[in-house]
Amino acid sequence: MAEEWIVRVRGKEYGPADIETLREWRDEGRLLPPNQARRADVDLWTTAAEIPGLFESVDLERRTSDVSLPRRSFAQILTETLRIYRKGFFQFFYLTLLVALPSICVQLSGSALGTSPEMNADLRTLIAAMFTFCMLLLSLAAWPAFIVGIQIVTAEIAAGGRKARMFALVRQVLKFWPRVALLCIFVYGAYFFWTALPLVIIWMIMSGPLSLLSILLVLAVLAFQVWIVGRLFVNFLFWQQFAVLAESDAAGALRQSKQLARSGRELPWFRRPFWRGVFLFSIWSAFVLAIDIGTQWSSLRHYFQELTTSQNPQAVLQAFAASSKAQPFNLASFMLGVLQALLRPLLAISFVLLYSDSQASRAENFAE
Repeated sequence: MAEEWIVRVRGKEYGPADIETLREWRDEGRLLPPNQARRADVDLWTTAAEIPGLFESVDLERRTSDVSLPRRSFAQILTETLRIYRKGFFQFFYLTLLVALPSICVQLSGSALGTSPEMNADLRTLIAAMFTFCMLLLSLAAWPAFIVGIQIVTAEIAAGGRKARMFALVRQVLKFWPRVALLCIFVYGAYFFWTALPLVIIWMIMSGPLSLLSILLVLAVLAFQVWIVGRLFVNFLFWQQFAVLAESDAAGALRQSKQLARSGRELPWFRRPFWRGVFLFSIWSAFVLAIDIGTQWSSLRHYFQELTTSQNPQAVLQAFAASSKAQPFNLASFMLGVLQALLRPLLAISFVLLYSDSQASRAENFAE
């Protein structure tokens, strides 16, 4: 009797299924090597990669062919990203509201308090500070839920065109929230620490007398900052996907993310997971930069004029401080910020597709 297996994908168990059914799920992208699996008559869980004849071997057609199946090109990843975003727009919209609403409330309340002449200035400051702090806590708590939801919705649509039901999605989000929240603290904390520490060192160096040695030290610290942040980017490239889609624990997600990001060395550099991730992140960063420049254009132009015309450095600093104070509500800036928030899921969707594509390519290389 052929062996039958039970697999666990995103918290749900499927099976018992024979090897042929598992291969169909593998080819459809529904089953990946890190997914949990066990024999139907054994209670010990392992991974799908350990199932004999599933990922270490391929169909006879693939064995006899010298040409591997083509994976998605970079343009196809971008096209598929837009298709998934359009198909699941309302699900992505609801998830975006989790993190966008607190920020919007802060902006609107700050504008209202700033234009209210009847309230005492100290009371306004206290109310604004308390409300901002509460919204910050809410946004921090919602961010892991946003990450989990984007991964699940994207994987569901990409696998079979299905849309995740919101109630079922909420249950899965709550299941993964503690793990992803812990990883958020570690990942974003590492980025913050290794970005802030070099800046503090540079400030300490620049606060003393300037010399050729101090300038060289500043350049060395900047070079170290770029290197360490680059290393973090490589190691953390796919942590969200492994934590949610592969259901790995925190340590396993980071370890597997590093391994996948460094895989594909036999491929041309522009097809490797790392460089594709760099291209995707660069496109999004350019978009965000354009939005930020658009919202702050008047302030930036004012800064530039002060720097080029003023001969008094103290006057320049005073002008910068004055312009950084609360400004009246700007509808154009507000709408550009809303647009950025609405399109934020695009980056996460593209990384889910890149993760799936890279995992499939890696499985084929193992099979060879």
